[in-house]
Amino acid sequence: MNVLIKSRTFLATAAATSLLFFSTTASAFADDEARRAILELREQIRQMTERNQQARLQLADRIETLQQEVASLRGQIERMRFELDVKDGRGLGLNQDTPQVSNPQEQAAFDQAMNFFRAGQYKEAAESFGTFANNYPNSQLNADARFYRGSSLYASKSFGPAVTELQAMEQNHPEHARAPDALLIVAAAQIEQNNLSGARDTLQRITEKYPQSNAAQTAQERLKLLQ
Repeated sequence: MNVLIKSRTFLATAAATSLLFFSTTASAFADDEARRAILELREQIRQMTERNQQARLQLADRIETLQQEVASLRGQIERMRFELDVKDGRGLGLNQDTPQVSNPQEQAAFDQAMNFFRAGQYKEAAESFGTFANNYPNSQLNADARFYRGSSLYASKSFGPAVTELQAMEQNHPEHARAPDALLIVAAAQIEQNNLSGARDTLQRITEKYPQSNAAQTAQERLKLLQ
């Protein structure tokens, strides 16, 4: 009888142990499956994040490229408008009276440079105006010479030197009638250089510093295009 009881007790214990073993094993398998699922999910999220980042970078690059293309087109339009104004005698102060000087050689040197400019020979004009400014640094025509030299450089697609020359002209002669026009050409050159923030700053400077000028109205119109 005791043997039977012991046998039953042993079997019950063995059964319970087996159930516990299988339960523990099953739980371990379930934990492993859960861990694998979490790892796989994390990997999927990582891959999706990387793809999204790549897509955003590609989109940003495309937007930047489009902005540069638009800026380039605007720059080309500005340059064509500039050349038409020169040919038609509009803008750039071509219809304004240029002071005459008493020194005939000085006047002849300036007139020769202006003839180059009006003829569309911008490289020759830039060189002639530069020579004039160097030879007659105290001339009454010096500011005009620097303005037209910068304009000639712009028309010759020498945008960096044009910006430098015209900015210096405006800073040194802020009261000159052509100062706001000089800044308009600076902004056009900056657009050609894809320097849109610089162009906006230059146009804003015109509206603030020369609000009553014709250039200010043009600057406001172009600021809207650069928003």
